[in-house]
Amino acid sequence: MTITKNASDGTLYITLEGRLDTNTAPQLEAELKASLSGVTELDLDFSGLEYISSAGLRVLLAAQKAMSKQGKMTIRHVNETIMEVFEITGFVDILSIV
Repeated sequence: MTITKNASDGTLYITLEGRLDTNTAPQLEAELKASLSGVTELDLDFSGLEYISSAGLRVLLAAQKAMSKQGKMTIRHVNETIMEVFEITGFVDILSIV
């Protein structure tokens, strides 16, 4: 998985490409922990994300929990397969997906 990040005026933009699974979730988790201080908006671009596993969902849930205390988190450009996972797991009710 490739993680690209940019920050601007309190907003952290992260673009994910590839697979967010058991092998790559710790990479995203570490990146978020190191980067969320002082961030009021987390913008995740999933246009290049092909797959998400339960490990990836856990990282998103932790990020949502952290951001609910300091701002907001938005997920953009979710493909049909990942949206189906979000719907089945109930994450559509927890996450802000546009």
